[in-house]
Amino acid sequence: MNRISHVRRLLLISNSTLYRSGYLDHIEDEIKDFLGNVKRTLFVPFAVHNRREYVTKTCDRFHKMGFDLTSIHDVSNMRRELNRTESIFVGGGNTFRLLKALYDFDLLAPIRESVAAGTPYIGSSAGSIVACPALKTTKDMPVVQPPSFEALGLVPFQISPHYLDPDPKSTHMGETQEERITQFLEENTEAVVGLREGSFLRVEGSEVTLKGSRTARVFRCHQEPIEVSPGSIPSNLLLGCSRANA
Repeated sequence: MNRISHVRRLLLISNSTLYRSGYLDHIEDEIKDFLGNVKRTLFVPFAVHNRREYVTKTCDRFHKMGFDLTSIHDVSNMRRELNRTESIFVGGGNTFRLLKALYDFDLLAPIRESVAAGTPYIGSSAGSIVACPALKTTKDMPVVQPPSFEALGLVPFQISPHYLDPDPKSTHMGETQEERITQFLEENTEAVVGLREGSFLRVEGSEVTLKGSRTARVFRCHQEPIEVSPGSIPSNLLLGCSRANA
């Protein structure tokens, strides 16, 4: 695990589009507040196949919010751009594709360094998962194979976005998301935040705040899940268990 910076600023979103609303509509006010006077954002579009279409959509949306946006795949020197950008937005899509591209372009260390220096980081869905220690809590199909499951490690816990509660009326006999998280905890030590649609985490230094209209579900090994209401999440709830007890 990478050392967590005390000046880190992250906005980790479960989903970029909420039912009956447009792209980033439900998070617009939070993004504006989070970025404040920041005007230039570097977009990482690697989670989708059609990057140009994704960039155009995101660029238009950020312009409507008053921000200039440049895609990292349009610049000649990605590392240099990460060093001078005012903020980073890593979009959603397929988490395996996203992480593989971060390895292919050797961007994990530069992003870590930028966030450690205080550059605001916004992640949505896959972009939120890669901010975690690993991509092991994704529900995506492994359409490509990254060199490792190790991700950015900007926070010490895992996120499971688009979290769905078990439906007792469902006739579907496959695994629920809660069962999959339980399987993760049988093999790993990190806590997992089940982040429901419309919810997001705002991280300021060591403080993690759940925001949005929904509660979140925190899973830890050897313990019952805990339902967390919007507000500051006690740091002890996000600590993983020791390997000796795993």
